[in-house]
Amino acid sequence: MKFGINTYLFSSPFTNKSVSYFPMFKEWGFDFVEIALEEPSNIDPHYIRSELDKHGLACRSVCAATGPGRDLRGNRKEQITSLDYVRSLIDIAPILGSQLVAGPIYSSVGRAGLEEEKVKGQQWEMVVTHLRELCDYAAQRQVKIAIEPLNRYETDFINTCQQALQLIQDVNRDSLYIHLDTFHMNLEEKDPAAAIIKADKKLALLHASGSDRGTPGGDQINWDRIFYALDKIDYEGDVVIESFTPDVKVIAKAASIWRQVEPSKESIAVDGLAFLRSLSL
Repeated sequence: MKFGINTYLFSSPFTNKSVSYFPMFKEWGFDFVEIALEEPSNIDPHYIRSELDKHGLACRSVCAATGPGRDLRGNRKEQITSLDYVRSLIDIAPILGSQLVAGPIYSSVGRAGLEEEKVKGQQWEMVVTHLRELCDYAAQRQVKIAIEPLNRYETDFINTCQQALQLIQDVNRDSLYIHLDTFHMNLEEKDPAAAIIKADKKLALLHASGSDRGTPGGDQINWDRIFYALDKIDYEGDVVIESFTPDVKVIAKAASIWRQVEPSKESIAVDGLAFLRSLSL
C-alpha cells in the first residue's frame, strides 16, 4: 500500500509553478502525488514528470475536476466539453507516470436535484454510452478510469458504492473501476467498511479524509474498520489524503469549507500520513 497527497490541499489550479511543493511532499514522506488537474493546458506534462523524477516522487493518479460545464449528462455542449477534458487527462496521465484517472467524471459536481425516474433513466443511459467510449479510449492507452461516488449535496447521480458498481456493470468495460472516499462514505454508506468489501477488486483508489474534511485520524470515522476492510480484500492500491482548508479559495468554496478545521495544511498532511501509516503496519 502506498500513500499519496492530493494537490488540492495546497494548490488550485495546478500549474507548472505547483511543482514547488514537491520537495515538501517528499520530505514529509509521501510515496507519490495525486495531481488534481483542473485545466490540462495549465501544465507541460513532460516538465511536471521531470520534476517528479527529480524529487523521487511518482504521480500514481490524476484527479478530474468536473466543475460547471463538464457534465456527461448535461446539454450537448457540456457533454462534448467533458469528453474532451477526460480524454486530455487520459492522454496526459501516462506522461506523468500514472495509469489512473479518477473522480466524479460522470457529472458536474454540485448538480443535485430530484429528477423524475424517466429523466434519471435517460441520464443513466447517456452516461453509460459516454463512459464506454472513454473506457475504450483509456484501454488503448493502458489507463484505468475510476468513478467516485459523492455525497448527496454534491451530486444526485452516484452517492454509494452500490450505485457505482451498477454503473460499472452497465458500462461493461474492464478499464472502469471505483474510487471511494471516506468523507463521502461517512455521509452516504450504512457501513463504509462493508462498502469497501463490496467494491473488492474493483476498488482502484481510496481517498482518506476526515469526517469534517480535516485530518484522517482526528475525526469520528472508524479507521480501524476501514483498514480491516482493505486488508480483507487484499487491497494493494493507493491511499490518498484529500482534505481541504479555506486557504485554497476555489476549492474551499466548491467543498463548502467555511472555517479552519485544522491548525494548518501541513498538519493535515504530516499528521494524517503518520496516522495512516500506523494503521497499515
